[in-house]
Amino acid sequence: MNKHGHLADFLQARRGQLRPEDVGLRTYGERRRVPGLRREELAMLAGISAPYYTRLEQGQSRNASREVLDSIASALRLDESERAHLHALARAPGRARPAGRPRAERITPATGALLAAIEGTPAIVVGRRSDVLAWNRQGHGLFAGHLDPGSPNVPGRRPNMARLVFLDAHTRDLYADWPAKARAVVGNLRLTAGRYPDDPLLAGLIGELAMSSAEFAAMWADHRILACDVAEYEMRHPSVGTLTVTQQTLQSPQGSGPSLVVATADPGSPSATALTLLAHATAPQDAARPRPATESRTT
Repeated sequence: MNKHGHLADFLQARRGQLRPEDVGLRTYGERRRVPGLRREELAMLAGISAPYYTRLEQGQSRNASREVLDSIASALRLDESERAHLHALARAPGRARPAGRPRAERITPATGALLAAIEGTPAIVVGRRSDVLAWNRQGHGLFAGHLDPGSPNVPGRRPNMARLVFLDAHTRDLYADWPAKARAVVGNLRLTAGRYPDDPLLAGLIGELAMSSAEFAAMWADHRILACDVAEYEMRHPSVGTLTVTQQTLQSPQGSGPSLVVATADPGSPSATALTLLAHATAPQDAARPRPATESRTT
């Protein structure tokens, strides 16, 4: 589907989620054939003509002005992330180019150095399609200790966090509030799909998840956008027990490269103690084993 198809889907879905009473419109008890606002009602709220809005929603009108899009966003009650997503979807496509296979994502030396510098704090590096490109020992132990620690080093075997959340029983059990984590994954995938509508690998991932998980399919059809830069999760870890961590996603200002996801806990809390135990449990055997005392020689 092209950008304008995604735009149409997004507008239709979000219009259907708003009821007249949500925006102060009176219906006088009339029976409505479909839930949500009618096109002409949304156009009125946005201050544009109903025919123009209809053409926009049907993908027949391109290059809507920023002012028009902002008016529609306000009428739809979109938050800042959703508003940015609307602008991305409506952006006019460039000159068509043959679709090639995207380059394999890799971490830069700087990102690798950063990952090494925060050794002791669980961290993973994920690509734009949520593939795990690298992790430190604690990141592997916290998020996917049941997987081969060397798997991110092999492009064809890299774990994918979206697949793990929806299709892996261990990861589902890891999150006490799994639906919240699942919604965050879908919301971030929505944002990525808006930025990269022609990415065949991303489209393939979304199609695979929709076919394999009815829960993913339902959440994807909802068209909710969620930018989770910082989120708190209660995790039920099989080795260190229940802990609450704050997951922070750090990304370049351009938002085009891999992201660093770091998990922290409040200092002095039981969760911080659990992370310390995890760090000891994932330490190399040689480092964890006490060194024998040096014997002194007598002459």
